[in-house]
Amino acid sequence: MRALVAGWFSFEQMGASAGDLLARDVVCSWLDSAGRPYDVAVAAPFKGGVEWERVEPSDYSEVVFVCGPFGNGPPLSDFLERFHAQALVGVDLSMLEPLEAWNPFDLLIERDSSRTMRPDVSLLSPPSSVPVAGLVLIDNQPEYGDRDRREAADELIARTLADREIAAIRIDTRLDENSTGLRSAGEVEAVIARMDVVVTTRLHGTVLAIKRGVPPLVIDPVAGGAKVRRQAEAIGWPAVFGADTADPDGVAASLDWCLSEEAREAARACCARAMQTLGRARDEFLGFLSSRSAGTG
Repeated sequence: MRALVAGWFSFEQMGASAGDLLARDVVCSWLDSAGRPYDVAVAAPFKGGVEWERVEPSDYSEVVFVCGPFGNGPPLSDFLERFHAQALVGVDLSMLEPLEAWNPFDLLIERDSSRTMRPDVSLLSPPSSVPVAGLVLIDNQPEYGDRDRREAADELIARTLADREIAAIRIDTRLDENSTGLRSAGEVEAVIARMDVVVTTRLHGTVLAIKRGVPPLVIDPVAGGAKVRRQAEAIGWPAVFGADTADPDGVAASLDWCLSEEAREAARACCARAMQTLGRARDEFLGFLSSRSAGTG
């Protein structure tokens, strides 16, 4: 006996969501606990399964359709016709027609229907442990070097992130116009503070991350290094590379370190030392104003 697990992830261009995939994984875990082997029907861009149009229906004892709206029409009508001889199970579905009029399932554990409603099955999925990276990248400011260098830095960052499962969120620190919908310095800082790591080619991407104890992976886009590298050195932050000299393996290893608790402790220590240095700068500034006042008094 073998089951086929299907859902909107089994059909191209049908809007399969994160919730659909999480509910699918929950149902697959139920099948695992029952000792029932199964295949998952997938369509592009999803991989790692079978195509429901090509499998032999008689290979399956049950077909389980998981998550989402379910109605009596295409493409579901073709799907149901192909597997009409198999036991049909529906899990976490929103039934679009009253069950009194149409219910093709041998077992229906619906999300909502004309008879009942239940919490969504994705609530049972394990919490995600995928880290979140804030991308704070320079635009076309000339002091950040020529365009080719900036693009090289962006490509290095893109390659590094592509090699792992990590949620990358763009954060624009520019406030005269902002491409990510942020309206104030406080909003920018609040978003940075909630990241697990900041990957940045900007000076203030580096500084605001350190301020909030978030480890930054810093790429200076200027050949030979300029203000971004100098700021990292002034703060005492080690995870800094030049776009023109960076070793991709070294950058990847540095990203792994930035995601560690050791790096968070280092970021907090760098912030504390920087605060002490800046305290002396404040005293120097106020002393100058005081001497000016005394001289004109």
